[in-house]
Amino acid sequence: MADKKVKITLTKSPIGASPNHRKIVEALGLKKMHQAIEQPDNPQTRGAIEKIRHLVTVEEL
Repeated sequence: MADKKVKITLTKSPIGASPNHRKIVEALGLKKMHQAIEQPDNPQTRGAIEKIRHLVTVEEL
């Protein structure tokens, strides 16, 4: 069985975001604008994405 993954792309700068949102962006592994990463699709990742949904775009793989 293949593990499900999500592709997360940072589409908006976290400069004006709250410090907690910046920490979440960094914890997900996003460092630069338009950088895309793959993370496992689990409740922890989905919760982090939900908090910064205004800064990222998400694709299911």
